[in-house]
Amino acid sequence: MFSPGICHKLNTDHKHTIDLYREARKVKGIKKVMIASGVRYDLAIESPEYVRELVTHHVGGYLKIAPEHTEKNPLDLMMKPGMGTYNRFKEMFEKYSAEAGKKQYLIPYFISAHPGTEDEDMLNLALWLKSNNFECDQVQNFYPSPMCNATAMYYSETNPLKRVKYKKREEVTVAKGERQRRLHKALLRYHDPLNWPIIREALINMGKKHLIGDKPNCLVPANDMDALTPAQRRKSGRHGANRFATKHTKTQPGFDALNPRKENATSPNKPRASSATDNGKKNQGGASKPAHSRPTSKSKPFAQASKPRAPRAEQR
Repeated sequence: MFSPGICHKLNTDHKHTIDLYREARKVKGIKKVMIASGVRYDLAIESPEYVRELVTHHVGGYLKIAPEHTEKNPLDLMMKPGMGTYNRFKEMFEKYSAEAGKKQYLIPYFISAHPGTEDEDMLNLALWLKSNNFECDQVQNFYPSPMCNATAMYYSETNPLKRVKYKKREEVTVAKGERQRRLHKALLRYHDPLNWPIIREALINMGKKHLIGDKPNCLVPANDMDALTPAQRRKSGRHGANRFATKHTKTQPGFDALNPRKENATSPNKPRASSATDNGKKNQGGASKPAHSRPTSKSKPFAQASKPRAPRAEQR
């Protein structure tokens, strides 16, 4: 199946729309004419002048567009263009925003559990969202509604865009079970700790266990941050996962090798210090101050990333 393109007989000239925008701005009493959504970005990129006019004068900081998905199979069934078209529009949007001296953002719409979407497709979409620092806020699964091709696909599990013959049809994968639909929805909200258990289970079943962990390329962490103490999240303190031994702790591995010269050899009649705390009290004459580690950026847990994220993506 080929991705749908623009019909060569379709007039993509935006001159009349540009003139309408300019006339609207001249109306007395009209301060601003803002467009928040509804832009056919696949047609808009055919007219750079229109994109410049739109971005310079008619975007109030955020513009919502609907790529719907990132994977070819569901996009073909939606008759939507590929992500290359979205990337081209995004480049033009950012270019003209910079020229106008404005800080503006694109907010993409995505959909989960659409007919033709498999678990692997939703996983790739989740990875794309994470790599582009998007977090879906409002989430809703596909719901079949009357008078649309997607509903026919949902109920018949057949592709109506292809010729259907007796005992010969192109089958369409449909996410109908509650668990699979919940998984598709959860993958769009990969950043929500409530969704991590079901995502972990799915990743293990899909043979994608390498996507579980604290590395930058991982989708979800190995542990639930809500079940850890603040010290464990910081990976420091008495119960921290990466607790390190202080300099005067003789139980630290390799301590003798790093310090071949013994300090103040004790006599047989004098008892030795039994712990690092006792050593601190003996050396300082009082309660010793515990050593604290400052967690580095490499040791930050998954849920405490300090990098600012771009605007939240929305889902229809």
